[in-house]
Amino acid sequence: MSDMTSNADAPRSPGRPRSVRADEAIVEAVLDLLAEGSTIDALSIEGIAARAGVGKATIYRRWSGKEALMLDALRRLKGVLPQPAGHSVREDLVLLVGAVGHNVDPRAAKIMPCLVPEVNRSPDHFRVYQNIIEPRRQLMREVLRWGVRSGELRADLDIEVVMALLAGPMLVQRMLRWNPDLDDDSLPGRIVDNVLGGIQAR
Repeated sequence: MSDMTSNADAPRSPGRPRSVRADEAIVEAVLDLLAEGSTIDALSIEGIAARAGVGKATIYRRWSGKEALMLDALRRLKGVLPQPAGHSVREDLVLLVGAVGHNVDPRAAKIMPCLVPEVNRSPDHFRVYQNIIEPRRQLMREVLRWGVRSGELRADLDIEVVMALLAGPMLVQRMLRWNPDLDDDSLPGRIVDNVLGGIQAR
C-alpha cells in the first residue's frame, strides 16, 4: 500500500472548493456497496463513482486511490475516537473497552464480519485495518502508562498483553455474540474490574 493518508488531510491548491456533499456521497456509496456484500477487491472506483453519482475524477481529486478511500470509509464506520477524561484509570478503561467492536453505523453489522477474512488474507487490507485500530490502541496504552506512573498499576505491567486481555473478550462478544447471557452495557465494566484485579499495584 503506497499511500495510507487520505487526500482529505492534504493541503489543497487554490481553485474550486471541494463539495462536502460529494465527499459524503462517495463514502456512503462505499459503505452501501460493502453492506450489500461487495468485497474490498471487487469494489472499483468506477462502481463507487456510479453509485455516488459522481465522475471518477471527482474521487481521484479527493483520494489517491481505492485504499485511501477505504480507510476513510471504515473510519466513518467506526466513528470518532473516544476521549478519556483522565480522572480515573478504571473509568478511562471502561470507556475504551466499551468502544471495542462498537460501530456507530448500523451497516457495520453486515460489513465487519465480512471484512475479517479479507483482512486475514490480504497484507494491504491488514494494513488498512491496523491504521484504523492503532490510534485506539494508543489511547489505551496511554491510560495504562498513566496508571503505572501514578502507582495505581503494577510497575512490571506488560501493557501489550493487558490491552489484549481488555479488548479480546469485548471483541469476541460483539463480533460473535459468544455468550448471549452477557449484558452488553455492563460487560465493559466487568471486564475492566476483573483485569484490574490482577494488574493493580499491591
